[in-house]
Amino acid sequence: MSEAAPAAPVSIEDYLARERGAEGGARHQLWDGEVFPMVAASVAHERIVRNVLVRLVEQLAGRPCEPFGSNLRIRIPARARYVYPDVSVACDPRFEDDEADALLNPSVVVEVLSPSTERFDRGDKFAGYRSIPSLADYVLIAQAERSVDHFARLPDGTWRLEPLAGEGRVVLRGVDAALDLDEIYEGVR
Repeated sequence: MSEAAPAAPVSIEDYLARERGAEGGARHQLWDGEVFPMVAASVAHERIVRNVLVRLVEQLAGRPCEPFGSNLRIRIPARARYVYPDVSVACDPRFEDDEADALLNPSVVVEVLSPSTERFDRGDKFAGYRSIPSLADYVLIAQAERSVDHFARLPDGTWRLEPLAGEGRVVLRGVDAALDLDEIYEGVR
């Protein structure tokens, strides 16, 4: 039995044309020319995303930093990479083109972990995010337990891990905001 030939890499132009014309709001990530569909989220995942987004909207009202939900993609400058984080915040947002659907300068990225994405979110995806000069805070939130890993970019460009479990507060220095674990996990069992 012969192996199937690998699919040809998808160009950025083809990817964007497909995403912008997708029926029913289907979303896909592009990573090094390969397209990956986004899967449905759990109720806990959606509650965490909602809680984070609501708190950030409240705290950033009237300021130049704006929170966005999971339907806004981010362009990672290295190679052909477009991803949909669960929550992002950009100060004076800049976009790739006039479609304004691919953010270039997030200050904060929040990912809610799931068993199928955790390894990627902690590994290659985080490495890609680190190539974005504006990114100051990367927050990984567990669903199954009250646990948050906050990666903060230091002035020298290195990253420091600030893990929280049970209780605590995530201080997002890049946008001068904070998230209490009680707020993040409100209504999540």
